Amino acid sequence: MTNNLRPTGGPLRIALLASGGGSNARDLIAAAATDPNMEVVGLATDRAGVGALEIAATAGVPTAVVRLGDYPQRADWDAALTEAVAEWEPDLVVSVGFLKLLGRAFLARFGGATLNTHNSLLPAFPGVSGPADALAYGVKLAGATLFVVDEGVDTGRILAQVAVPVLPGDDVDLLTERIKVAERAQLVRCVAAIAASGSLDESTWPAAHERH
Repeated sequence: MTNNLRPTGGPLRIALLASGGGSNARDLIAAAATDPNMEVVGLATDRAGVGALEIAATAGVPTAVVRLGDYPQRADWDAALTEAVAEWEPDLVVSVGFLKLLGRAFLARFGGATLNTHNSLLPAFPGVSGPADALAYGVKLAGATLFVVDEGVDTGRILAQVAVPVLPGDDVDLLTERIKVAERAQLVRCVAAIAASGSLDESTWPAAHERH
């Protein structure tokens, strides 16, 4: 895919991937409700009964549950997830706390137009324990990174980063929650900028949404 995400005009069609409570999904759905440049067209999860599903349903956003355990092979699950998301015809896919790695089928269909947000200042501390690793290393700044998903683990092209200071007395929970607040704000700001410009090229984003 190219940086031109909206070749036919109209609002940017955004599909969300979530695995948990859905705070990032909630904020993006709320932002889209008041922004004519973007529309959340669906939310897919890998597990039933999570908060993200309730948030989407309340907002009238279509949902799909594609559980890994329902498929004999991971590749079959990946193909099913790909087809479920493809039904919504999204221009952009945003992972908002999705706890599974996306496979070849998904990236073949949506690669280059799938974003993820991670709770560290990549390339430092990739993987599932970013805040804990940051504390263990003794850094003074932690933060969050928005990036384009590729086949690696948190290795894609970085679009934006926000720094969060590590304070005396921080533990993993305190630091994680403070990062989440900054992460959500960055995600909403940047997705709005992408929707306004129709591009993942940061140089085209409106000045109000430049990288912080």
